[in-house]
Amino acid sequence: MDRISAYTGSRRLWEDRHECLSYNRCVKPKAVQIIGLVVSAIYAVLIVWLYATEPRSFTEVATGAQVATGTYQVDPEKFNAALALFHRDQFRAARDEWLRADPAQSDPRTQFYIAYSFYREGWGRVYYDQNLFRQGLEAVNRAIALSPAPLTVDDEKLRMHTAAELKAELEQGIERSWSDLNPVEVIRQRK
Repeated sequence: MDRISAYTGSRRLWEDRHECLSYNRCVKPKAVQIIGLVVSAIYAVLIVWLYATEPRSFTEVATGAQVATGTYQVDPEKFNAALALFHRDQFRAARDEWLRADPAQSDPRTQFYIAYSFYREGWGRVYYDQNLFRQGLEAVNRAIALSPAPLTVDDEKLRMHTAAELKAELEQGIERSWSDLNPVEVIRQRK
């Protein structure tokens, strides 16, 4: 009996020291349920977010995640390259570059420049390109909505420095009135 009792005693001692080797003794059912609910909720939020944003590529998914977490930034190299194109009056190329610099369209300054490029390209001495002015109005409205304070851009090469000025010019260019037939409007300068 001594051997048997010694064996069972040492076995109990070993089991007491290594309680968690058995699955049933260590797992707390409440903890498993809570962890399962949390993981399921995170997965459901991810599915709803993907469904709502409808990304077309993994790059769009990554950009959307950066915007959602607040870590999104505009690519400064592409922004500066677009600005150089804009100052050389290459407005379409500048817009394309700005769209690459700000794919989420969530930077107010970039959206201001995009709207300004639509204004500059659509401005004409005799008539205004209504389609370009409408697209510019959409971009300036995005810039205004994204900016927490009134948006002002410090660029000495521009004649309009606030989003409100640009919006007023674009709206004036879209609306039709009898003053459009005024021949003095031909000598009006572009801003």
